[in-house]
Amino acid sequence: MAKKKNETFEWIKSLGVALVIVLVVRAFLFTPILVDGASMNTTLHDQDRMIVSKIGEPERFDIVVFHANEKQDYIKRVIGLPGDKIEYRDDTLYVNGKAYKEPYLDEQKAHIDGELTRSFRLEDTAVGQATVPEGHLFVMGDNRRNSTDSRIIGAVPMDQVVGTTNVVFYPLKDMKIIKNK
Repeated sequence: MAKKKNETFEWIKSLGVALVIVLVVRAFLFTPILVDGASMNTTLHDQDRMIVSKIGEPERFDIVVFHANEKQDYIKRVIGLPGDKIEYRDDTLYVNGKAYKEPYLDEQKAHIDGELTRSFRLEDTAVGQATVPEGHLFVMGDNRRNSTDSRIIGAVPMDQVVGTTNVVFYPLKDMKIIKNK
């Protein structure tokens, strides 16, 4: 009888340690997220399941998850870092005056008429100033014609960023690692 109680205690202890490890990993290192909506099409699709890494700082063109409000997290692509001057002209991204290619948009551009991204300057968006504020990011969805992003909601405070993501793990047929650059 004592052996049975000891074995039960060992199982409970093992399960408790496993639970603590899962909670620590999820709180500080990685967490799953569900894509909800079409704002990142064609890179990501509605109902894709991804892993978010909470390690490191976001870089330009990383896909980030952030708290948009108390109830919703958004998934968008980092376009501008603090201090950057952002402009779109003739469907081309300019950061601090330098033109950048956005190969993750090529598939969409091949299937539309006209511009994917309408021309704008950062000060003409909800950010309302010429450069991305310190401690903030300028983010956009890859589905430029259908995305609630920094053009509308303003710059995203770094303290609202959950982490970066580039691993789709479900559905299995769509499993992939996304190249951000």
